[in-house]
Amino acid sequence: MLVQGSEAVTPEALQALREGYARDKDALLAHFRDPDIGYRRMRGVLGTLKKLTQLTDAVLLALWRLHGLDRDRAALVAVGGYGRSEMFPHSDVDVLVLLPDPVATQRNPAEDAGVSAKAGAPATAVAAPPSEPESRPLDPVQSRISAFIGSCWDLGLQIGSSVRTVSDCLNESAGDITVQTSLLERRLISGPPALYQQLSAAYDSAMQPYAFYLAKTLEMRQRHAKFDNTPYSLEPNCKESPGGLRDLHIVLWVAKAAGYGTTWDALTRNGLMTRYEAKQIKRNYTLLSLIRARLHLVANRREDRLVFDLQTLVAEQFGYTAIPRQTRQGHDRSPIRPSEALMRHYYWTAKAVTQLSQILLLNIAERLRDSGHTRNYDPAPVTRAMRALQARTEKQAQPSQEAGAQLAAQEVVNPVASTATPQTDYLAMGGQRRAMQPINERFLDNNGLLEVVSDTLYREQPHAILETFLVLQRTVGIKGLSARTLRALFNARVLMDSKFRRDPVNREQFLQILQAPSGVTSALRLMNQTSVLGRYLWVFRKIVGQMQHDLFHVYTVDQHILMVVRNVRRFFKVEHAHEYPLCSQLAAGWDSPWILSTAALFHDIAKGRGGDHSQLGEREIRRFAKNHGIGKADTALLAFLVREHLTMSTIAQKQDLSDPEVILAFARTVRNERYLTALYLLTVADIRGTSPKVWNGWKGKLLEDLYQATLRVLGGHHPDQDSLVESHKRGALVEMARFSMPFEGHVKLWNALDVGYFVRHDSGDIAWHTRHIARYAGQGKTVVRARLAPHGEGLQVLVYCPDQPELFARICGYFEQAAFSILDAKIHTTSDGYALDTFQVVTSLMPEHYREFITMVETSLARALEQHGPLPEPARGRVSRRVRIFPITPAVQLSADEKAQHWVLTITTSDRLGLLYRIARVLSLHQISVELAKISTMGERVEDTFLIESPSLASPRFQAELERDLLDAIAIH
Repeated sequence: MLVQGSEAVTPEALQALREGYARDKDALLAHFRDPDIGYRRMRGVLGTLKKLTQLTDAVLLALWRLHGLDRDRAALVAVGGYGRSEMFPHSDVDVLVLLPDPVATQRNPAEDAGVSAKAGAPATAVAAPPSEPESRPLDPVQSRISAFIGSCWDLGLQIGSSVRTVSDCLNESAGDITVQTSLLERRLISGPPALYQQLSAAYDSAMQPYAFYLAKTLEMRQRHAKFDNTPYSLEPNCKESPGGLRDLHIVLWVAKAAGYGTTWDALTRNGLMTRYEAKQIKRNYTLLSLIRARLHLVANRREDRLVFDLQTLVAEQFGYTAIPRQTRQGHDRSPIRPSEALMRHYYWTAKAVTQLSQILLLNIAERLRDSGHTRNYDPAPVTRAMRALQARTEKQAQPSQEAGAQLAAQEVVNPVASTATPQTDYLAMGGQRRAMQPINERFLDNNGLLEVVSDTLYREQPHAILETFLVLQRTVGIKGLSARTLRALFNARVLMDSKFRRDPVNREQFLQILQAPSGVTSALRLMNQTSVLGRYLWVFRKIVGQMQHDLFHVYTVDQHILMVVRNVRRFFKVEHAHEYPLCSQLAAGWDSPWILSTAALFHDIAKGRGGDHSQLGEREIRRFAKNHGIGKADTALLAFLVREHLTMSTIAQKQDLSDPEVILAFARTVRNERYLTALYLLTVADIRGTSPKVWNGWKGKLLEDLYQATLRVLGGHHPDQDSLVESHKRGALVEMARFSMPFEGHVKLWNALDVGYFVRHDSGDIAWHTRHIARYAGQGKTVVRARLAPHGEGLQVLVYCPDQPELFARICGYFEQAAFSILDAKIHTTSDGYALDTFQVVTSLMPEHYREFITMVETSLARALEQHGPLPEPARGRVSRRVRIFPITPAVQLSADEKAQHWVLTITTSDRLGLLYRIARVLSLHQISVELAKISTMGERVEDTFLIESPSLASPRFQAELERDLLDAIAIH
C-alpha cells in the first residue's frame, strides 16, 4: 500500500473503516428486509437510499482525507445515480475526480494507475480494480488519486471512477449523451467549491435543453426496442424496461436540463403535472425502488431483472403468500402464487409509469416549443451523442453474442413489441406549431395529436371517453393522443363505473370501435394503455398483468389477447397477404371481421379463474353480446369460437388426420363452412400469438390439412377409405411418370404395403418413397433418404430396412445425438417384414443449412441402424430455468382407440433434449410397436401422442407397469 500525505494509510485503518462501513450498511439494509414494508406501506424507502448515500459519502470523505487529497486542488464529485443520492445495496459508486484545467497537460492519472476511466459510464459498467502501478515516477497528486481509488476497491466499494479536468468534462459531455446525463446529476463531496462551480457554470452554459430532450428520447427509444417495447416481459428489468425507473429518470433529467425543476414537487409547482399525478408517480417510483433494492438483497449482487429464480424470493419479502383461486365451485387446486401477485402489481405499476412519463414528456416538449427552444438549437450535439451511444451499444453487444447464442433456447423472447405500448412520437413536437384545427365540438387536431377542447370534457360529458377512440380511428392524420388528452383520460378513470358500463350510448360506441373497418388494434392497444379498456370491459381488467406459467406463453394474458387481435386483423390487410396466403384468401371472403376480432378479445378472458377457461369465456361473451344487442346468429358464432378455440389445434396436433372418423367427428363439431373458416382463422392467430417458438410450418400444414379435409366433408364428400387409397395411388403414379420409373417398377413394393400406409401418406410422399426404395424392395438393404421438407422447415427422412426390435428407439437416439427434434413420425411395417418409417425433423443448429445436412443424415443414420448393440442409456438432458422454476407434473394416459384396434398413449411433460428417446426406449423394452407418433411441442411443454399396439396391453397389470416406467423416464431428476 502506498503511503501519501501526512497520515499513514495503514492496513489497520482500512480494516477499521471497512468493518464500520459493513456494519452500518447492514443496519441500514435491515429496513428493506422488514416484512412490514410492502406494497401497501413503503414509508422510508427513499430515505434509506439517501442514508446509504450519506454513509458512502462519509467513507469516501474519510479515504479522501487519509490520502491527503483534501489539501490538493482536486475535487471529489458524485455523478450518476450516486450523485442523485440513490444508493442501492449493490449499486456502482460513480465518482469524478475533478482537476483544474492547468493539470490537463499532464498524463491522465487513471491511465497511469491502470484505472478504468469512465466518467459517468452506464450503470451496468463496473470499473476493474487498479493494476499494479508502473515503475516510472508518478506526480504526487496522481499517486494519491491512484492510491485513493485502490483503497476504495479494498474497502469493497464498486467504484466507477474518472479523472478529468473541467475542459475534459465539457468535451466528453458534448460528444456523449451518457456522460452529459451523468454530469447533470453531479454533487460535490469534497474539494474546492470554486472548482466545482466552474464546472457547473460551464456545463449549464453549454446545455441545450431541446437538443438534450431529443437525444434522451431517442436513447429511450433504443432502450425500449432492446426490451421489445413492452413492460410486460415475463422477466422484466425494473430499471431499464419500459415502465421502469429509467423512464422516470428521463423525465427528471429533461426537466432539470430545461430548468423546470429537479423534483416531482418542483414539476408540480411549475405546472407540468397535477398533485394527483405527483402522488401517483411518487408511489410508483418508491415501489420500483423497493423492488430493485430487494432484488439486490436476495441476489446478493447487482441484479435489476425480475428473473423467475428471484420472483418468489422477492414476493415473499413483500409478504405475498399463496392465495386460493375463487371459482363458482369453490377453491381451485392451483392457488395464486406469491410471484404472480408480485408481478401483477409490478405490471400495473409499469403501466402507470408508462402513462405518466408519456404525459410529462409531451408536456415538457410543448413547454420547450412554446418557449422558443426548438427554433435555434444546434443539432450537432444530438448527432454526436447518438453516434457515441450506437457505437458503445454495438461494442457491448459483440462479446456477448457467442455466449448468448448458447443460451438462446432458454431465453424468453417477447415478439409483442407493437402490441404493448403504442409508440409516441415525442420528436414530432418540434418545429413550427400549427394552429389547432377543430374536429368536432369536443376534439381538436393538435399537430397530429388528438386534443380535448377542455380539461373537464370527460367529467362534463362522460360519453366522450369512448368517443376519443372512435375519433382516433376515423380521423385521417391523427396518430396519437396529446398530453392534455392523456391526462384527462388518466383523471377520468374514476368516472368509468358500473353506471358508465351500462350506458346504452357507451355500449354502442364500444361496439362501433370493434366494428370499425380499420384501426381496431391500435384503438384497443391505446385503450389498454390508458386503462379505459379494463375500466369499460371489467372482465378484461381481471387479466391485465396476469402471468401464465405454462411454459409456452411468453407474455401476460392481456398482451397475448391483443397479439391475437392484431394477428386476426392482419389477415384482412393486403400488405400482409404473403404471410399466410390461405388465411388471407379466406379473410377476403369473410363478411364480418369484427366477429373474429371480438372472439379474439374474449378467447382467453377467463384465464386464471380456475376451471375450464373456454367454458367460462363462453359465458362472458354471451353476456357481452346480450348487453350490446348483438344478434342471435352472431352471438352463437362468437360463443362457438370462444368455447372451441382450442379444439382445432388439439385435433390437428394429437389425432390421426388420415382417420376418416376423426374428420367426421370434427365436421360434426363445426357444423358448417362458416364456423370452420372462422375457427381456422382464430386458431392460426392464437397459436401465432402465443410464442414465436410455438408456431412452425409443420403445424401450419397440419391445420391446413384438417381444414381442407373437413371442408370436403361439409361439402358433401364422405371420406371413403378405398377411394382415398385409389386417389393417392393415381397421384403417385402420375408423379413417378415424371421421373421415368420402369413400368410396374413399383408393384413389388406396393404389394407389401397395407391400406394404412396409403391412407396416411399423400401422393407426393408415396411417389418419393417408391422412387428411392422400389429397386431395393425385399433385398435386405438399409436405405435412408432425406430431403427438404415439402411443407414448412426442416427435413423429411425416410428409413427402409429389415424390421428389428428397438428400431424406433434407435432412430430416436440417433436424432437426439445429432441435435434434431422430431416433429412427426409415421411408422409402417410391410407384409414381408420391412420397416418403412418417415420422420419430420428440425434443428436449432444452423437451420439455414438444411440442404447440407441431407448427405450427413443419409450416411450416418444408415450406419447407426446397422449396429446391433444394446440401447445406450439416455443422456441427462439439461433443463431450462423456466422448467426448473415452473415444472410440469408429468402425466401418462393410456386408452383404447375408438375402434378398439390400437392403444392411444398421451404423454405430457417438460421438454428437454433426449426426451423422445427416453420414451421410445421404454416402449422398446416392453416390446411395444409404434404405428404413429404426433409430437407437439409448445414452448417448453410437450404433449406427445402415440398410436401403439401390443398383445400385452390388454393386461391391466402390464398397463400399470408401463405407465410407471414411463413416468420414471420422463420425470426431472
